[in-house]
Amino acid sequence: MEQMLNEFLGYLTVEKGLSRNTTQAYKRDLKKYLLFLKSREIKKLSDVTPIIITEFLDFLRGQKQAPASVARAVASLRAFHKFLLVEEVLSTNPADDLISPKKPLRLPGVLSIHEVDLLLSQPFPLSPIGRRDRAILETLYAAGLRVSELVGLDVDDIDFEGSYLLCLGKGSKQRLVPFGDSAKDAIEDYLSLRKMLGKENYRETALFLNARGTRLSRQSCWKLVKKYAGRAGIKKLYPHALRHSFATHLLKGGADLRAVQEMLGHASISTTQIYTSLSRTDLREIYLESHPRARS
Repeated sequence: MEQMLNEFLGYLTVEKGLSRNTTQAYKRDLKKYLLFLKSREIKKLSDVTPIIITEFLDFLRGQKQAPASVARAVASLRAFHKFLLVEEVLSTNPADDLISPKKPLRLPGVLSIHEVDLLLSQPFPLSPIGRRDRAILETLYAAGLRVSELVGLDVDDIDFEGSYLLCLGKGSKQRLVPFGDSAKDAIEDYLSLRKMLGKENYRETALFLNARGTRLSRQSCWKLVKKYAGRAGIKKLYPHALRHSFATHLLKGGADLRAVQEMLGHASISTTQIYTSLSRTDLREIYLESHPRARS
């Protein structure tokens, strides 16, 4: 069973082109699944029945797993057993009729425009690190990038003339995202001193470098966002909140939902629609505060 799991994970990486983070999520779910099968003394995957899979999902719920975690486990089981069917390890798919639990609609944390301005003003721009950090914050908000997309940028991915950047998103899909003058100025300002961070690695292609002159890591990006959020007095801020803010502010400003979907790199527009729900919540508050007959 472990061997088939490893082959499945290799299939996800090589043939499906899934990101390392997504593959690791599948791995965690399926490791739990194989341990559960072992506890039930099931030694062959061909002995798994729909009832066993249902019992595993009940086991996860008994551990007070969030609906989103159970839904992800269902997706992992479906994909794994479909792979086993294609590879002729199984003759039937016991996960075929699984129904994914509904995930509650969660509105993401979004900064106000004032909070964004406050955050972006925190880095002290005189030093190379200060200029880099300001450029990072400006770019996260200006282009709505995931942290992995931001740290994956190379210098050649920035088109200053057209004010576009080329990023590599989920599933190794490339997309062009526009950015504005504030981000453009911040990146150009940082690039004027970038070589001071990369003296020992002058051939490094990465746009954002650490103090050693190598590509900045995701963890370092998280830390710097947290640091500047603390300076700005913004509690529990994480980099993805800038992506949420990017989408919400665009939609509030009248941007087309399909255009925002393309800029975010969402495969489905239903993922993007959560931001319209957030906007509707804001509209309701405005109505209640403004309409003379909104309240009895």
